[in-house]
Amino acid sequence: MVGVNLTGRSVVAELQGYYQSQTNQRWLEVLVDCPGTQEIYIYKLPTQLTVQPGDILSVPFGANQVGAIALRFVEQPPVDLSPDKIRAVEDVVSRGFFPPAYWELLNRVAAYYYTPLIAAIRVALPPGLLGRSQRRIKLIGEIKPGVDAFFTPAAKEILALLQAQPNKDYSFVYLQRQVRNAYRGVRELLRMSLVESYLEPPRLTRPKLQKAVTLVSTGLERDITSRQQEILDVLRRQGSDIWLSELLRLCNASPSTLKTLEQKGYVVIEEREMLRQEQGVLQAADEPKILTAAQLQAVEAITQLEGCDRVLLHGVTGSGKTEVYLQAIAPILRQGKSALVLVPEIGLTPQLTDRFRARFGSKVCVYHSALSDGERYDTWRQMLLGEPQVVIGTRSAIFAPLPRLGLIILDEEHDSSFKQDSPIPTYHARTVAQWRAELENCPLVLGSATPSLESWVISREQGAGSRGKRAEGAITSHKSQVTSHNYTTHHSPTHYLSLPERIQSRPLPPVEVVDMRQEIQEGNRSIFSRSLLEALQQLQARGQQGILFIHRRGHSTFVSCRSCGYVLECPACDVSLSYHHVEEGAPQLLRCHYCNYSQSHPRNCPECGSPYLKFFGSGTQRVAQEITRLFPQLRFIRFDSDTTRTKGAHRTLLTQFANREADLLIGTQMLTKGLDLPQVTLIGVVAADGLLHLPDYRAAERAFQTLTQVAGRAGRGDDPGRVILQTYTPDHPVIQAVQQHEYEGFVEAELQQRVALNYPPHGRLILLRLSSVEANAVENTAGAIASYLNNYITPSWEILGPAPANILRVANRYRWQILLKIAPDLQPVLPNWQQVRSLCPNNVSLTIDVDPLNLM
Repeated sequence: MVGVNLTGRSVVAELQGYYQSQTNQRWLEVLVDCPGTQEIYIYKLPTQLTVQPGDILSVPFGANQVGAIALRFVEQPPVDLSPDKIRAVEDVVSRGFFPPAYWELLNRVAAYYYTPLIAAIRVALPPGLLGRSQRRIKLIGEIKPGVDAFFTPAAKEILALLQAQPNKDYSFVYLQRQVRNAYRGVRELLRMSLVESYLEPPRLTRPKLQKAVTLVSTGLERDITSRQQEILDVLRRQGSDIWLSELLRLCNASPSTLKTLEQKGYVVIEEREMLRQEQGVLQAADEPKILTAAQLQAVEAITQLEGCDRVLLHGVTGSGKTEVYLQAIAPILRQGKSALVLVPEIGLTPQLTDRFRARFGSKVCVYHSALSDGERYDTWRQMLLGEPQVVIGTRSAIFAPLPRLGLIILDEEHDSSFKQDSPIPTYHARTVAQWRAELENCPLVLGSATPSLESWVISREQGAGSRGKRAEGAITSHKSQVTSHNYTTHHSPTHYLSLPERIQSRPLPPVEVVDMRQEIQEGNRSIFSRSLLEALQQLQARGQQGILFIHRRGHSTFVSCRSCGYVLECPACDVSLSYHHVEEGAPQLLRCHYCNYSQSHPRNCPECGSPYLKFFGSGTQRVAQEITRLFPQLRFIRFDSDTTRTKGAHRTLLTQFANREADLLIGTQMLTKGLDLPQVTLIGVVAADGLLHLPDYRAAERAFQTLTQVAGRAGRGDDPGRVILQTYTPDHPVIQAVQQHEYEGFVEAELQQRVALNYPPHGRLILLRLSSVEANAVENTAGAIASYLNNYITPSWEILGPAPANILRVANRYRWQILLKIAPDLQPVLPNWQQVRSLCPNNVSLTIDVDPLNLM
């Protein structure tokens, strides 16, 4: 097999069978979904098969049937390829999955993030759509006595196997393993029309079938019982068409009763496809709310946008951004178009989906990775129908195939969850959303109480003196262009909209900063300050609800021996093991938060044998344990990745809290992302310092966003809120800015540091991540790549590294990295990335992370 890259000519898949050439033969270039293969291949099209570019195909590849994407037709195959050696497309699995604008979007993702096109396609499609199909042989003809006497031995063996199988059906691969010369035997049986050969699609792409009942009676039934008449009456009231299981439930009837009605010709029972979609809780109808002046101006501005304009909707926590989204989407649906709403966390989708379904009913669907593969596949197909709908999902939903897209919204646009670190492509949903808005010619709305610095700078750069405060609901705009390596993106007109006040003029909660150093000096050794303890006592007395936030899950950050100082570490990673307290009486557990390795907590130190092992640091489990000890009457719910692993857990826990089945919600960053809990009056930040002192240039920005967002959960209802923030560094600029609710002041100071160091948004970054199970191999490869890159150094960019990652070893893989810093407003000449990849031996993996958010 000859292989070339996507920019070269096509190659032909390795031949196993033989096909006769035809004078009117059609040729098709396809992209094959096979690990390690990135080339374009050419296939011939059978005369009876209709294919369009963008269709998903099943093609023979070596000895297998694999998924492929139809790219384009060609008039002739390459001159050095014999037409007789080119194999034929087997079948079309799915049609019309890639309209032109969508295809262009995937090409942009592949080009910008330096990743193979097939990798961009895999991340966009629902799981299994490009899975391997299977050729199967099924017995269909009647075997007359004595006929098989003239069959070859292979045909006889295959016939015997098929007759012995209950479904008369086997895969061709199985028959090849069981019967010598199976190919000839199958061909012989096909020629006599005794068997059929068909292609079984990947299991995940099979539609779910369910029996439905349709009423065909005229209403003049005479030969039926009163019970049967009752069932027919129920069927009429349900619109004469209903799922069989639903009808049996409504009538409390048995299947045999329905079978009798079918035999009498009054109903038809048949299998139909049933779309597998996430089913939310039924919501009471909701009417649009009366808007504040700022909300009204924002809705009017968004609905009047033209083309692919972009809006930064900067609203303080509790200012009613969701209501703005709802009222901006309503006219889009009336125009017969659809809207796409992205949220950073799966935990946000239940609450947001409930609000949207209360307003728009069945037009709302959900798409994210927590759905089953079947649900994702069917939701995807539902989108393709083109009916007006609202799709709510996480970052992968940016690839939702909505034919008439009228509006894209990114809620909490600052959140790092919109960036994918692995697998490739390492795309950012905000960047892809910008491209999608341009290609679909629809507006893009970015909403946040703490906008990312990138969005802030783009929205406020409009000539001199554009950084001042805007009037309530004011709109400003500009046009800008950002150039990135060998790919250029043009920003459409960008507008800034402000929601500076909470709805009903509710005040932002006051933030009380507690110096934990002083608490220790005055004898308080608890993880709770005296101020927070007092607030929790008042919470219990007043029957109110609160949230306790800590940035780590588990019980304790690490376990150390008090005799020799030994710290228990993960055998596969260069990190300490965290202590997890499961429940009273259960074995004590140590777990790695990077590779998920776990072990029982030892009784003695593995190094010196001392029994004096002590837990250090705090996580959600320890906070919960302390609440149980100090306030046994306070009911609490833990809300972290340990308690929300199962499907539907996010909705269940939040519903319990909303129904006042608990007084406290104890959790991690998941609590900071857009949750609207009006009954919460108290927020306690147990340990703010864990967010501040990280070896990352974005640490201050992330800490400010997280602390501001969690503080914003308080005081959204009728009762005023209160925030108690515990820290050992009360004078830190981030803590001061959070206390004063001063976003713009913090941003101005942070931007000055970014400008001085050419860090985003005043510069661009590309991070090369290398890893291997062999320490020397990855270190040597990093050095070789750095030497190669040094040949391309220009004044417009610089190389930092190679250097080991902050955590050198994770899951037994050693990690090194190289950081490329690109000066702003310049078009650098970057190296040939295929050449860079070729420097990596087979035992070293390389990921090119464009615009990285995580440098650790």
